[in-house]
Amino acid sequence: MSTNGFSVDLSALEQASIGVSGTLDEAAQLAVSAISDSPAAFGHPALASSMAGFLDRWQRGVQILVQDGHEISSRLAQNVTAYRAAEHSNVGRIDQVSGQLSGLGADPGIH
Repeated sequence: MSTNGFSVDLSALEQASIGVSGTLDEAAQLAVSAISDSPAAFGHPALASSMAGFLDRWQRGVQILVQDGHEISSRLAQNVTAYRAAEHSNVGRIDQVSGQLSGLGADPGIH
């Protein structure tokens, strides 16, 4: 889609949406909770407690990142749909106007 020097690569937008969504789906499978925070793993209860707090914050951060990323992916897909609808509408309108103009006969300004 290109108009007056402005163009949108709808295929690239679609691929970006799919790519972001796929990456986030993979990230969601990697649970921070799989990392041990037991005192035995760290050798000291205070260190294990600090690590548990860190892992909890990290997990919340990952969840927020995944949510925000899915929102980005969704908005990219919505933009593709909107651009296609606008292009379809504009082409239809141009075809309609062109049809009306062709019914007027020859352009009197040409002679």
